[in-house]
Amino acid sequence: MPVPIFPPRKDADLVTWSTNFDTLITSSAATYGLDAAQASGYNVLHNAFVSAYNIATNPNTNSKANVNAKNVARESLLNDANGAWELVDIVQAFPGTTDTMRGQLGIRIPDGPTPVAAPSTAPDLSILSTFGKTIKVRLRDQLNPDSRGKPAGVQGATIVYHVGDTVPSDPAEWSFAMNVSKTVFDVELPASVPAASKVWLTAFWFNARKESSPAASPEYTVISDGVAQAA
Repeated sequence: MPVPIFPPRKDADLVTWSTNFDTLITSSAATYGLDAAQASGYNVLHNAFVSAYNIATNPNTNSKANVNAKNVARESLLNDANGAWELVDIVQAFPGTTDTMRGQLGIRIPDGPTPVAAPSTAPDLSILSTFGKTIKVRLRDQLNPDSRGKPAGVQGATIVYHVGDTVPSDPAEWSFAMNVSKTVFDVELPASVPAASKVWLTAFWFNARKESSPAASPEYTVISDGVAQAA
């Protein structure tokens, strides 16, 4: 039976597609440009959706509440961190992905060589909370703010920070914090950053060729003494 092309519209086809995708990336994540954590994260979402689908379509357990639960699980499978859209975008942008592999995974095969352009819009960066030197951050696609995933063709984001009262005008005054593939994550500042410091964060998307987007509008927080602070 052919594997449906992503994204299937029918839930039954999504179960078939996701089962195949999950099996392949779990057995060999690196082959598709993924890591074990991404494959494991997808497996959790996949199992939750399949379980919810089976309950919702069973005549003995079909109910409005169970159908709603299935719809929530479908949304998570598609759009959560390590969800289908995020991982498919990474696989499509991975230089080692061939058309044969795309066919096996059930993802679209380009009509011809299509280079992935550099991301053209900056991330929308929000600081969610601060606890000690740990800052919880969320990134969103400016053009699709309701999506929990990254823009198409984006592999991850680079996060940089600056300690000071104002945003620096010299890019050299920013310090590298981390590269991330998720859109909600924790930034761990070095122990050398003093308590009560004002810390600015910004970020930019990058694609598989490490080409970067414009930087996000900087946001700041004040490093606490260990008491959680809402942004």
